Amino acid sequence: MAASRVDAHRVTLAPSRKVSLPAVHDAPLEVPCLHCQALNRVPPARIGEAPNCGRCHSPLFAGRPHALTTATFDAALRGDLPLLVDFWAPWCGPCRTMAPQFEAAAGQLEPRLRLAKVDTEAEPALGQRHGVRSIPTVALFKGGREITRQAGAMSAAQIVAWTRSQGAG
Repeated sequence: MAASRVDAHRVTLAPSRKVSLPAVHDAPLEVPCLHCQALNRVPPARIGEAPNCGRCHSPLFAGRPHALTTATFDAALRGDLPLLVDFWAPWCGPCRTMAPQFEAAAGQLEPRLRLAKVDTEAEPALGQRHGVRSIPTVALFKGGREITRQAGAMSAAQIVAWTRSQGAG
C-alpha cells in the first residue's frame, strides 16, 4: 500500500494519485432569536431554509420587522448578520407612511440581514442612546455598532437600494 500524507485540504495517497477532500464549510452564522434572545448557530447554506430558534422554535426570519424594546435591543445586535432598525413614532405621519414600505423591504432583504423597529415614544431611552433627532430614521448596525443611518421616509425600493449600497443585503 502506498504511503499517505495529509495536507490541510487534500490527502495524497501516492505520488500520482490525489484525492481531494470536500471544502471546509463556512463556520455557522450566529443569529439571535428576536423572540427569546437565544443565540442560534445556522450553517450559511441553510440560512435561506426558514430556520427556527433552537430554544423557542419561533422562525428566525419572519419576512417582516420585529419590534424591539430596551430589554431586547442589545440581544438583537449580537450575531453575524447586519441589523436594519427603523426608529419611528406612532404620531409621525411619514413614519406611518413608511411602515408598510419597511415591511415590504423586510421580505426582500431577509435572510441576508435582520429588520427591526423601535417605537421612540414607548422606548425613548433607545432613541436618545442612538442620537435619533428626526423620525423616521433607519440605522444599519453590524457587529454591534452603528455603521450608517438615513433620516426621512423611503419607499421599499429605496430602502432596499440604500441598504445594498451600504454593503448589506
